[in-house]
Amino acid sequence: MSDIYFKAIESYSNTEEINLAVLELFKKINPGFTGNLAIKVHFGEEGNNTFISPKNFEKLINYIKLNRGCPVYIETNVLYKSRRTSKESHIELAREHGFTNLPIIIADGETGEDFVEVEINQKHFKSCKVGKAYKDYTQIIVMSHFKGHGLAGFGGAIKNIGMGFASRPGKLDLHSNSKPVINPLKCKKCHLCEQNCPVNAITIGGLIPHIDTKKCIGCAKCISICPNRACTINWASTMPGVFEEKLCEYALAGTRVNCNTTHIYINFLLNITNNCDCMPHTKIIAKDIGILAGTDPVAIDKACYDLLAKKENKKVFSGEKIFDYAESTGLGEKKYVLKEI
Repeated sequence: MSDIYFKAIESYSNTEEINLAVLELFKKINPGFTGNLAIKVHFGEEGNNTFISPKNFEKLINYIKLNRGCPVYIETNVLYKSRRTSKESHIELAREHGFTNLPIIIADGETGEDFVEVEINQKHFKSCKVGKAYKDYTQIIVMSHFKGHGLAGFGGAIKNIGMGFASRPGKLDLHSNSKPVINPLKCKKCHLCEQNCPVNAITIGGLIPHIDTKKCIGCAKCISICPNRACTINWASTMPGVFEEKLCEYALAGTRVNCNTTHIYINFLLNITNNCDCMPHTKIIAKDIGILAGTDPVAIDKACYDLLAKKENKKVFSGEKIFDYAESTGLGEKKYVLKEI
């Protein structure tokens, strides 16, 4: 059973109060972080304005620096076509969204090709493709925005590790059992995907362009490189119940990419939106509650889920079955002791 520390915050607009709360919660856990460390964040999709802004944890960053820490922001590229699909434009967008006070590391490289296989031997995956740069850090602070998610029901620490540590090929594993497909109506036959496929699985010649699923390794580079968005994921094959289990398994891999890594989880139960920060437009659907911190990703998400249901006097999000499966994998425990400060 884990201790989860909680600080009530009445409004997301109280930036100074939020900063002080984040620092106080961090000190309660007292990890003694020094030297190189990474802060896992979500930079927000282009057009999204409800992601957790870095101005809310500036005091924590300054505190770490004063204690001889050398923090960086870390994230991986997304699977779908956007400015967050490749390293250069991903960093550019992050800077536009205010993440300017630390170096930015895109853990899976330029377009997702830099990853390591992490062995987990679970139900869906024997190993997972995690962004390679995560191996470089033995101290990671996972900053998560607790909000809705189209497939998982909700997104918090588990989603932030599971999806956020996964490389682009790993994200394809998470979202679909199938390979990418080419929409012939959108394909302009520029041959870029064909020329850049590492296993020559794509054929553009002829009437209908196609991907040989027997050759395809699921690297998703074609999705990244296609200028016409003709290469896409077969979303229809993504089953919500299975997705939640896969997400847990990838989160487990994220915690094991470096066995010497200490993780701290800070969840913002503020700006609670109907959907993920990957969506360009979301809407706030619940009252602000506060900030939580702990060392167990399952416990902290369960605490957020329970606090939100209590505050709104109803179940706000689906997806609660994820807690049982997450516990069964060894990712964490769903029982917790909430300690309000």
